[in-house]
Amino acid sequence: MKTDEELRKQDPELHRVAREGGTEAPFTSEYLHLEDDGIFHCAVCNAPLFSTDQKFDSGTGWPSFTDPISKEAVTLHEDTSHGMNRTEIRCANCGAHLGHVFPDGPGNQDRYCVNGVCLDLQNQ
Repeated sequence: MKTDEELRKQDPELHRVAREGGTEAPFTSEYLHLEDDGIFHCAVCNAPLFSTDQKFDSGTGWPSFTDPISKEAVTLHEDTSHGMNRTEIRCANCGAHLGHVFPDGPGNQDRYCVNGVCLDLQNQ
């Protein structure tokens, strides 16, 4: 796993989002409209996080998923920043901030709204 300094030098945007809890600009992720098959891994530590089978277009501007690859892949944390009550998603392996989960996914499922900069697609 990369140190903060290594990650900051390698990819300042990934460091800002994953380690400082930032958010990438909407509609900028290379993965937003991607339809390839594979597994999205954490861009910080390479842990598997989400399958393309669970990806859907939420229209929000960020890659969205109905479920993580397993319940153990991510951890959920209360986030009351910016005057809102949200549920933050973190990588269970390294603690990287990934995004937030909302209860408005398709068919009454959750919507895991993930910063694409935190993901690395690896084909199956």
